[in-house]
Amino acid sequence: MAFRIRHPKLFSCLAVIVPLILTKIVWVQCSCRDIGTFESEKEDILERRAYLIEKVVTTPERLLDEMPAAIGPQFQGEWALYTCSMLAAALENISGIYPETKAESAGYIDSLITIVLSPEIRAYDRERWGEDPLESLDGESSHISYLSHLALMIARYKSVGGGMEYDRLFHSICRTMDRRIRESDNLNLPTYPREYVYVPDMLVAIVALDRYSWLYRGMYDSTVRQWLDRAEADWINEETGLLVSFLGKDGGYREWLPVKGSYSALNCYYLTALDEEFAREQYVALKDNFLKRFPFTGFKEYHDRGCLLGMDIDAGPIIFNLSPSGTAFAVGSVTYFNDCEVRRKLLKTAEVAGTTISRDRRRHYLLADIALVGEAIMLAMRTNCQQKSIIPIPVSKQAAITVNLYLMFRVQESDAVVICCIGDVRPKIS
Repeated sequence: MAFRIRHPKLFSCLAVIVPLILTKIVWVQCSCRDIGTFESEKEDILERRAYLIEKVVTTPERLLDEMPAAIGPQFQGEWALYTCSMLAAALENISGIYPETKAESAGYIDSLITIVLSPEIRAYDRERWGEDPLESLDGESSHISYLSHLALMIARYKSVGGGMEYDRLFHSICRTMDRRIRESDNLNLPTYPREYVYVPDMLVAIVALDRYSWLYRGMYDSTVRQWLDRAEADWINEETGLLVSFLGKDGGYREWLPVKGSYSALNCYYLTALDEEFAREQYVALKDNFLKRFPFTGFKEYHDRGCLLGMDIDAGPIIFNLSPSGTAFAVGSVTYFNDCEVRRKLLKTAEVAGTTISRDRRRHYLLADIALVGEAIMLAMRTNCQQKSIIPIPVSKQAAITVNLYLMFRVQESDAVVICCIGDVRPKIS
């Protein structure tokens, strides 16, 4: 008896779709089998590191060419800067997890700083402000996003054993940021003229000043503490309990400005480097308002409405309410607070969406061919663990005791190991 198919077109579609789905399920399971500990994930992490080094540590022109042309020159510049900054963060994190990578990480971060210093990368900020960010350090314009990422990269370079060649620039940038923040309305600076204050950009600056203060006897501790105190007291959204995403053009609180998942997740990530108690409170609020567990675990972009399918300028393409940027940034605080179950599920969601490709001991998500910055962000976030950090501080013999006395109190809070390297001359702040 002949078998007759009632709906041959539907059957043909299913015959194609079902094997693809089954193949994807097997692929995801195989790609995620080692998720759990940094020892089991070592090969995956180091191969993603190798891929990013190969793609990002290049000439500024080639790096800009890796950014999608469709987003325009400004966002190409921003994405290139962020790619370098996040790769520097990942390299610093990985050097703490796998110490054998530390020596070569200093060289790679040095190369990333050179790229960020180039006129080609600075161009996006120069176009918006009408002046070069490094040639106008004595001026009044903000330039906070470019300067803060550069300063933080120099701090990371020094933390992995880098030399003193950027010290003078480091001093100048941090002094400028501190002055501009203190002279501003409400301790906040806009990323661009006539735009709202983007709180994650301000947090990069505060982290950079804090890292500088670690190295130079608390130089900007008062600014860091004052900003954090204002944030906890004045800039918390009442409905969600989260630090706001935006502030007014004068740096003041505006209750009608939205709180977004991508911004909140990024805020929480940077807070883990500043104030663990504050960061933990924000992490709890982030999960309460934005964590979504079905059909895939991830973080939403909107806490007050759904979006099954859409496009957001900050989050990217939204599918099933999930924010690609919010989910990626959230991995940073999930990892820091050792939320193992959520981390495993988020990395599985990343695999479902991204699809890992491996070749020649290089590994990356297929989506990296479209948005390289996303690959750098994910590597920085998934390695953002709590770990003892070694802070090399070149000092004169006479200054060593002073440095240790200052830092011993901070060590108790951060579990850092401070090493005073006795040298001929301590770097002078000029």
